[in-house]
Amino acid sequence: MGPKSARVYNTIRQWIASGKLKPGEKLPSERSLEKDLDIGRTQLRTVLAKLVAERVIESYARSSYRVPSTDVSIERPDGLEPWQIYGERTVYDNRWVKLTLVDVEPPGVERFEHHVVRLHHVSIAAVLDAHDRVLMLWRYRFVADKWGWELPGGIVDEGEDARATALREVEEETGWRPDSLDHVVTFQPMIGMVDSPHAIYVGKGARHVGDPTDIEEAGHVAWVPLSDIPGLMARGELMGAGTLVALLHVLASRGEGASTASA
Repeated sequence: MGPKSARVYNTIRQWIASGKLKPGEKLPSERSLEKDLDIGRTQLRTVLAKLVAERVIESYARSSYRVPSTDVSIERPDGLEPWQIYGERTVYDNRWVKLTLVDVEPPGVERFEHHVVRLHHVSIAAVLDAHDRVLMLWRYRFVADKWGWELPGGIVDEGEDARATALREVEEETGWRPDSLDHVVTFQPMIGMVDSPHAIYVGKGARHVGDPTDIEEAGHVAWVPLSDIPGLMARGELMGAGTLVALLHVLASRGEGASTASA
C-alpha cells in the first residue's frame, strides 16, 4: 500500500474510531471519496477492499459501503435477580493486591462470605505494522515458571487515562512509540473471584525512539507475523488473557480463524 492509499486507509479508520462515521452509517460514495480524499478509483477500491477484509466496513450493495452495525438480535433476559451484597471486609491489602471477604446472598442460596481479589486496572496494546506483524515481548514469568510471548501493557496509574497508559507502556517496554491506539474492549479475565479490568487497545504503525526504559518488564522485543499467532497459541507460547483477547480480535477482524491444538 503506497503513501496515498495508506493515508486514505488511516483517514477512514479515524472517521470510524472518532464517531464521525457511526455504526450502521453509510460511507460517502466512491466518487465523493475520490474527490474529498484526493485518490484514484483503483487505489480507493484497494483501500476499501482491505477495510472490508478487516471487517472495519462492510459492502452491502454495488460500490456501496457502511460501518458494521453494533445492533444484536438477542434480547436480555428479564426477571432474574442479582446477588444481594451486604458489606465487605479487608483480609489483606498492599500496593499490588487486596483480598476481601464480601457478604453476599445469591437468590435462593444461604448468605455467605465470598473471597474477592482486587487488582489494578491494566491496559494492553496490540501494535501492528504495515507488514501484518505485531509488536511483542518474549519474556519469563516466574508464577507459571515459563517463557512466552506477550503484548506490552501495564498498570493504569491513579488519575491516568487507560489509553495513555497503553501508549506509555508500549514505549517503555519496547522502545517503539505507537502512531495511534483505538480501544477495543475492557473485560474482566476472572470475573468470578478477581476484580482486574483489562483495557485492550489496537493500533497501526509505530516509530522506534530508543531502547526500552522499563528494565524490570522488558524482554526480547520482536515484530511477530500475525500468521504465526495460531501456531504460537497451539504451542502454549502466548501468555496472559489480555494478549489472547487482543490477538484473537485482530485475527477475527481480518477474517482469519485461529485453530488451536489441545495442550
